[in-house]
Amino acid sequence: MSNAAALLGASAAPGQAGGFDSPSVEYSLLSPLLIIFGVAIAGVLVEAFAPRSMRYLLQTLLALLGVVGALVATVVVGINLQSRGGGIAFGSVTAEGAIAVDGPSIFIWGLLLVLTLISVLLFAERRLEGGGLSFAGQASALPGTEAEREASTHGLEQTEVFPLMMFAVAGMMLFPASNDLLTMFVALEVLSLPLYLLCGLARRRRLLSQEAALKYFMLGAFSSGFFIYGIAFIYGYAGAMDFASISEAVSGRAGGQGLLLGGIGLVAVGMLFKVNAVPFHAWTPDVYQGAPTPVTAFMSACTKIAAFGALLRLFYVALGGSRWDWTPMIWIVAIATMVVGSVLALTQTDIKRMLAYSSIAHAGFILTGFVGAQRAGQDTIGSLQAVLFYLVTYGFLTIGAFAVVTVVRDPGGEATHLSRWAGLGKASPVVAAVFALFLLGMAGIPLTSGFTGKWAVFTSAYSGGAWPLVVTGVVMSAVAAFFYVRVIVLMYFSDPVGEGPTVAVPSVMTTIVIAVAFAATVTLGIAPQPVLDLAATAGEFIR
Repeated sequence: MSNAAALLGASAAPGQAGGFDSPSVEYSLLSPLLIIFGVAIAGVLVEAFAPRSMRYLLQTLLALLGVVGALVATVVVGINLQSRGGGIAFGSVTAEGAIAVDGPSIFIWGLLLVLTLISVLLFAERRLEGGGLSFAGQASALPGTEAEREASTHGLEQTEVFPLMMFAVAGMMLFPASNDLLTMFVALEVLSLPLYLLCGLARRRRLLSQEAALKYFMLGAFSSGFFIYGIAFIYGYAGAMDFASISEAVSGRAGGQGLLLGGIGLVAVGMLFKVNAVPFHAWTPDVYQGAPTPVTAFMSACTKIAAFGALLRLFYVALGGSRWDWTPMIWIVAIATMVVGSVLALTQTDIKRMLAYSSIAHAGFILTGFVGAQRAGQDTIGSLQAVLFYLVTYGFLTIGAFAVVTVVRDPGGEATHLSRWAGLGKASPVVAAVFALFLLGMAGIPLTSGFTGKWAVFTSAYSGGAWPLVVTGVVMSAVAAFFYVRVIVLMYFSDPVGEGPTVAVPSVMTTIVIAVAFAATVTLGIAPQPVLDLAATAGEFIR
């Protein structure tokens, strides 16, 4: 008993060996993240206690107001950070911080919240499905059963999608701001688990949706296993979890190179899975096709942005001293991702699968700028600026494209087969023109945001000596332009099949999403300098 009391006393005594140091929490810096977590928890309470008839309105308003509040808080934090350059938002006296709030974190938070704001509008769209959401009325009901028919008859709605979305956003915001490996792993799981559920909640084609969710869950679990195994290797090498200590150990080259290289390879698997990079891309076309299209739009844009932010922080801050070890790996992955994404997109007959392979190709283009950020030396800030700007252009383009997909309909739901898009230019010239602009932006045609984004990352890579990646990127951009233009030709110069495509008139919410994405694509193509300057002022990661 006396020994136990002595141990307890030693543990309770601050500043002594074995004692605990209370963490230092900068609530003002964490306010955007705390608001989103608070909204997610409040959404769970709404589901538990609010009458079913009021849940849709309450959840929609709660999500919109919460995201707007978090966006305002992000702007305030960003303004206050300009004078200090960044800060540790959660840490202790004896350990490095777990969450770093700096220029890149604030930029990515703001971008995620803007895209989430318009994604909430897509989630809340009811007119396209005859007065209901795009999600199953009762997720627990087996497809084709009496329970599912009763849920449809009574007009039940799965409003749990809103708090699930908020939890995913909270994980996405924590992911690129994580300053140690354990926090990064927690963020990875927080953002992933809600997405696994959301992918299986499609109102139509339920079996395809559930298959997509199962594939995403299984492969995501494997990638998380690789990631945490890599964490163990890096911890064995550096003896620490925080990025500053890992960077110091890597720069010092204190033996055990096998552990370091193994850890880099394993954590790279987990990170590259989230950005849809080859050879960890196999889940992407199936999940994008089977998930509800609003979820596909949200996931394809926001998950990739968060994952690239985390990838930059991990490899630039923690593992920057070993860049000569992992740069060849990133080169190979970038080239393979551009080639596979662009070439396999040529063979697709489903519009969502084609956009999925387009997303894979874009991951390769962004990785090209990522390599430039690591090799450009004195131009690191400019290279980081290029990657951040590309993420902005990609986010608006992909959400806008998937929003258009939701309004082109068949009697059985969305008309995703390419043959059903023939003659769309005659059936609905406005919708066809907007979709054509998004496709041209993805192809990188001048006067669109996609051209400016590709120019930025290719210039960054070339200045860093990665000219083979630039050559590959230019060639694959030409290949990608073929399948984008093929869809435009199909819409304007092909005769419709049967009665032709039907364009549903969406509510003001989906209209706002398409209009915002259209305006961003045009504005960032014609006058990109304000956003480029904003990305430049994001500065560097704090170390």
